[in-house]
Amino acid sequence: MGDSISAAYGMAVNDGWVSLLQEKLKQTPGLEQERVVNASISGETTGGGLMRLPQVLTTHKPDWVLLELGANDGLRGLSPAAMKSNLESMVRLSQQTGARVLLLGMKIPPSYGPRYIQMFYEVYSQLAEALQLPLIPFILEDVALDTALMQPDGLHPNARAQPLIAIRIAQTLIPLLQSSGSTIANPHTP
Repeated sequence: MGDSISAAYGMAVNDGWVSLLQEKLKQTPGLEQERVVNASISGETTGGGLMRLPQVLTTHKPDWVLLELGANDGLRGLSPAAMKSNLESMVRLSQQTGARVLLLGMKIPPSYGPRYIQMFYEVYSQLAEALQLPLIPFILEDVALDTALMQPDGLHPNARAQPLIAIRIAQTLIPLLQSSGSTIANPHTP
């Protein structure tokens, strides 16, 4: 479940990190049959994701949910407490179906002020700790500040960045899949 970062905004869906992650799984012994489902929508907030998640879980019955939401909440100046509540509800709904959750953290531009940014960013680590979730703190690490890897809007990674994002996520996800012995139909594939 994700937003424009996972929905391959500004490029062909097959060029996005979710599709590239699927290819990495196909190349990994023992994970060749894993299927990644992208249930990401550009502009999605945690509230919208929470409303859509039950249908995604019912339709795809995932073993793992990659949860990449929150950036649009931050960009709209929405309450970090509400964002946290929505994400926690999404985690719990996923877990109730037997799915495990990998939380994918985001950051927002510095123009939102240090207090808001700190509250926003801490949501991910607080949830990961409280709910014992694996966390990638910022999936655009080493991408977001490199203008050669970003689209002209400065918010969305370009096609050159997508393989780097896929590698970052695969480095965490593949060991989780291998140790869990489960298959993934991932509702978070962007």
